Amino acid sequence: MTASEAGDLTDDRVLLGRTSTAERVADILRNRVAEGYFPPGTRLSEEGIAGALGVSRNTLREAFRLLSHERLLVHELNRGVFVRVLAVDDVDDIHRTRRLVECAVVRGLGRPPYALGALADAVAGGERAALAGDWAGVSTANIRFHRELVALAGSARTDELMRGVLAELRLAFHGVDDPRALHEPFLARNREILDALRAGDRTTAERLLVRYLDDSRDQVAAAYTGTAGAPPGPRD
Repeated sequence: MTASEAGDLTDDRVLLGRTSTAERVADILRNRVAEGYFPPGTRLSEEGIAGALGVSRNTLREAFRLLSHERLLVHELNRGVFVRVLAVDDVDDIHRTRRLVECAVVRGLGRPPYALGALADAVAGGERAALAGDWAGVSTANIRFHRELVALAGSARTDELMRGVLAELRLAFHGVDDPRALHEPFLARNREILDALRAGDRTTAERLLVRYLDDSRDQVAAAYTGTAGAPPGPRD
């Protein structure tokens, strides 16, 4: 990534406000990585990003450190900071973590009815994006569905954990050539889980979710392996 390409981040300066912090810079960069603006393997220009956002290099380095801790960036000695490239083992581990957390949330729900408004909005958003042929939008809505599912636990710590896990998952999505084939089959399955929760049937919802996450793991890993082969090396 060149300094001129980083200049497009100038529009994000307004998000920093007057109290610019490394956490806010990290939020901006995390979103840009999730959107694919900085694809896996991209070298991040310290000079370009700091200049575009109007922050000090020390602040940017702290933001890089935070995102490295979240496993979104990696620092290579004498080369710089890069957006992380996942291996298939990473995809397996991400889904193992998702299954542990998401299924436990559904299993641990109390008595119905549940507060499903945000979950229903995510399902509807994915369906609208599919009708428009916006498969990046479908991907975003699907991530939101799982984030809102975990949010039903009412735990800030679980929300924070899943934010990192789902951000990592999006790194794998960027290595897939056919996002429609990957995401479209899960639209109806999101609605099935929503309908089961609306009916107060946690057992069915968890059963659907277990099968869903196992199939998702297999499809993401197969698509990632088929398109990426050996994970690509870092690039400028």
